[in-house]
Amino acid sequence: MKNSPGEKHEIIRMVEGSSLGVRRTLRQIGVSKSTFYEWYRRYLEDSLEGLKDRTRCPRQFWNRIPESERQSIVELALEHPELSCRQIAVKYTDEMGAFISESSVYRILKACNLVVHRYLPSPAPKISSSIRPLSLYSAG
Repeated sequence: MKNSPGEKHEIIRMVEGSSLGVRRTLRQIGVSKSTFYEWYRRYLEDSLEGLKDRTRCPRQFWNRIPESERQSIVELALEHPELSCRQIAVKYTDEMGAFISESSVYRILKACNLVVHRYLPSPAPKISSSIRPLSLYSAG
């Protein structure tokens, strides 16, 4: 549970003024020792300003394809609807100078509902006029 700066300050004052030990007081309050000492360090350095919540920057993944590249791949796919994912990956690598795998192109296009499955017609089954099983292997 997040505590407001005022609550943190109240806990610090309560621990400082307690006749019990720090550990026992914190155990009764339900605050861990490491959390308290982090608050206390920040309080000593920056007073009440130090007790404000510090927002973290959004987490970025090192291998995530940037949104600008994703958009240019989608645009390339829309310009050339006849190309497969592999061909789009090759064309993008040639034109932009940045490598992208076929599977990454597939995932990007699939997320935009742009994946088109192209099925090759299956060849007609061979019908043998032979009735005897071994006649297929005989020479004449």
